[in-house]
Amino acid sequence: MANQVSIKNRSAYFEYFIDATYLAGMALLGTEVKSLREGKASFNDSYCIIHQGEIWLKSLHISPYSHGTVNNHNPDRDRKLLLQKREIKKIQAKLKEKGYTLIPLRIFRNENQLFKIEIGLAKGKKLYDKRESIKKRDVERDLKKYVK
Repeated sequence: MANQVSIKNRSAYFEYFIDATYLAGMALLGTEVKSLREGKASFNDSYCIIHQGEIWLKSLHISPYSHGTVNNHNPDRDRKLLLQKREIKKIQAKLKEKGYTLIPLRIFRNENQLFKIEIGLAKGKKLYDKRESIKKRDVERDLKKYVK
């Protein structure tokens, strides 16, 4: 598996406290799969919503496939996430609590070469929490430097 693709939402861990994570399948078009294999996706301002008992991924930008034709996909279209009903109900109950949101964390290929997305149930951080994260990261970086 030399071309293992994993696209991460690095800002999610800085902006939110992640309480729980879920793995979901994605309903993708052919040119979206080919573009994801090249690693061309952006998580900027992407989020998930629950609409009529289904989870939808909003504003995930998957670049158009370079060798696509007129039938290339819309880069910012909404994508359906595939989860079991009991998981969706559990997520929906948690989202009704104040301050929780559902955000994408990473896209990867599993052992069957299918694209999966890891979504997280998250609560937003305050400014002072972000400062603590920066301090902790700096201290860990310094410790690694001194250990070497």
